[in-house]
Amino acid sequence: MNTGLLLLRGVVGGLILGHASQKAFGLFGGGGPDGTAPMFEKWGFVPGKSMVKLAATTESVGSGMLLLGAGTPLGAAMVSGTLAVAASVNAKNGLWAMKGGYELPLLYAAGAGVLGFTGPGEYSVDGALGLTKKYGVASGLASLALAAVPATAFIVWSQRNRAEAEAAEARAADAADESVVVTETETVPAN
Repeated sequence: MNTGLLLLRGVVGGLILGHASQKAFGLFGGGGPDGTAPMFEKWGFVPGKSMVKLAATTESVGSGMLLLGAGTPLGAAMVSGTLAVAASVNAKNGLWAMKGGYELPLLYAAGAGVLGFTGPGEYSVDGALGLTKKYGVASGLASLALAAVPATAFIVWSQRNRAEAEAAEARAADAADESVVVTETETVPAN
């Protein structure tokens, strides 16, 4: 079991760290903060560049904690919450990635969430400190709650921002259409 948990931490933590590095530094084909910010703003996360940095930092710290097995429930909460927010932007496309869905962020969030319940195993910092015996249902539920509260707030906030931006664009388009109206004047001869 300890070897399996080490492998799970390595895969989930390593992939999320790479995912964060795409946003933070433009590594692995990522856009860095400048290239990723317009996409974040389109999703309602404004100001985009600051939100990219926040997401990248949260993912980096959380994935580092998972990789080391240090403060595992907190690291799991950071990763799960951030990836739940990421999943929300593609929710309208359904589950499957082939249709632009949220399959991959859901898988990452679930993998991290599992570690909140199981702990990191004995091959970890938490194991060396004797903390792994304290992890279980309570730590998992606390981790899920710690992930869900800020994730829900960010999702609601971004959806509101997106709706306001779409309404502003619609008003601007309507104003542009109205300014194109051509008026005709009729000339009546004087007697």
